[in-house]
Amino acid sequence: MTAVAIVEDNETVRLMLRELIEATPRLRCVGAFATAKEALVEIPKLRPDVVLMDIHLPGESGITCTARLKAKVPGLLVIILTVYKDIELIFQALKAGASGYLLKRAPKEDIQRAIAEVCSGGAPMTGEIARLVVHSFQASPASGIEKQGLSPRELEILAMLSEGITNKEIAVRLGISSETVRTHLGHIYGKLHVQGRTEAVTKYLKGSVHN
Repeated sequence: MTAVAIVEDNETVRLMLRELIEATPRLRCVGAFATAKEALVEIPKLRPDVVLMDIHLPGESGITCTARLKAKVPGLLVIILTVYKDIELIFQALKAGASGYLLKRAPKEDIQRAIAEVCSGGAPMTGEIARLVVHSFQASPASGIEKQGLSPRELEILAMLSEGITNKEIAVRLGISSETVRTHLGHIYGKLHVQGRTEAVTKYLKGSVHN
């Protein structure tokens, strides 16, 4: 079972998300909170696998809450679930440690799929969010990342990681084997001095924002 916690100030949305989690096989809701203050006290005790996090919360924002929760529970996976599709908020959320970014109007199936994907190492994003990120990459190349010795193919794969797609999908897009994708990922992680997909994407995003 995958344990999920919810941080959402809107009672109707909070209840809808709880019901969705409870109705999904192999998922269980261990807590639903209306404020960052509550979440910061209770979530470290509950140790869920995944948190669905709203951005606009009373008091501290969901982005600040994400960063503080990640400091308390480093292995925690956070999916931002919000009405906002502002590129700066996306970058801020990912820098804070979020592993995915979905719009609240996403179909229920997308939320269920995102939870499964993030648990398997993916970085799920709503399609239009992924396009915003890709457009930002194209408008502002991550020159700082390029200086770290990534090859054109490695940069291409890194951009695909930002879309939240799986190794298998990357392999299909590039016409290479999944094993070759894993080899490239190993090289990327080594060159960027990171441990996995989310850290690699976040480092790339930081390069995109500041260059």
